[in-house]
Amino acid sequence: MTKVISLSDEAYAALKRIKREGESFSDVVLRLVGQAKYRPLSEFAGRWAGDDIDKVFEEILRERERAESREVSI
Repeated sequence: MTKVISLSDEAYAALKRIKREGESFSDVVLRLVGQAKYRPLSEFAGRWAGDDIDKVFEEILRERERAESREVSI
């Protein structure tokens, strides 16, 4: 089954640039989603600097506070 989606010109151009020969746009999207899903956290080491890392850390702390603790029986 196929689905019709709308893309901005900018998004279309970005996908077209990274599309490989013989690859469909669906293949490109699946490849990109797969990479994002399975990339090890170590690949992101050193990518944030200054205020960015502070914002990320603050968000992590906020999410931890929101999370509910619960007992799990094993």
